[in-house]
Amino acid sequence: MLDFLTIYFPEFFYVLCSFVSFDTAYRATRNKEAKIGTTLFWALLGVIFMLGKVLPNVLIGAMLVVMGCLTVTNQVKMGEFEESTHEFRQQSSEKLGNKIFVPAVSIGVMALILSLIQYNKDTAQTFFLKLSNFFSFQLFSFGSSSGDPTALDGAVMTGIACLVAFVLAIIICKPKLSETRSDTSRLLMQVGASCLLPQLLGALGSVFNEAGVGDVISSIISSVVPSGNIVIGVIVYVLGMVIFTMIMGNAFAAFTVITIGIGIPFVINQGGDPSIVAALGMTAGYCGTLMTPMAANFNIVPCAVLETKDQKWAVIKAQAPIALIMIVIHIVLMLVLAF
Repeated sequence: MLDFLTIYFPEFFYVLCSFVSFDTAYRATRNKEAKIGTTLFWALLGVIFMLGKVLPNVLIGAMLVVMGCLTVTNQVKMGEFEESTHEFRQQSSEKLGNKIFVPAVSIGVMALILSLIQYNKDTAQTFFLKLSNFFSFQLFSFGSSSGDPTALDGAVMTGIACLVAFVLAIIICKPKLSETRSDTSRLLMQVGASCLLPQLLGALGSVFNEAGVGDVISSIISSVVPSGNIVIGVIVYVLGMVIFTMIMGNAFAAFTVITIGIGIPFVINQGGDPSIVAALGMTAGYCGTLMTPMAANFNIVPCAVLETKDQKWAVIKAQAPIALIMIVIHIVLMLVLAF
């Protein structure tokens, strides 16, 4: 059971991702432009998803470099797909209505439910958290409770949630298999190389942390920020999370570096509540996510999917005013709640 939950089950979902990538690579063979480059890009991605657990790290790194070179040289192109008519889209819109949002909403709901599931490492038994208190109590318990309970792997939670959403979409929309394959490839090609950014940026954050970037930032800030000044410490920490997230494109990648470099020495060590500081620090990073093209999965991909006139800045322009207001609110909340 333990091996199934921690090794085989996550790999099952990675293999499913590889099938989607391989199907997109096959569809790219029909491209009129950059046929070889586009096919190679998606085929390599499929290989990484399917065999990433067993291939040498150096080989995977080399494949990522090749994929990066293909992207930089503009060899990854969008294929040509049959477009549905305006009348068909209008008819489908009237038929489905708000039901079209059910699959998307179900991903978040299922992920929330699955986050309440944990298993015990010592006994390989599963037990559920109690819903009577949303964050603290157990719902059901099976087997021994010895050892520390562990949450399900993120890939497992996301994979199950997406499978449920897929089934719901099939039930609601009743598409043909050929339409499902074609639209899946079309959407993945529209997103393009941006689909890799979250994973790569998350890895970059770990590299920065191992390289001691947080300590370097701490030494620089200590020479500028007056010692013991709580207000300036909070402002610098929040703005640091925002700016570094904008650079990295990922609040998780920025959180470790900035919290070690600024949050702990200039906020928590001055008497700030660690839980409140950490929570608000993370969400402050999300304010930066709202304002950067580096967060491609949030800000660039929607422009491509919705086919907006401004393919890069439309979403960011809409979000920036709210993000700036939220930055100020985060500073105030941290000063009031953490001290």
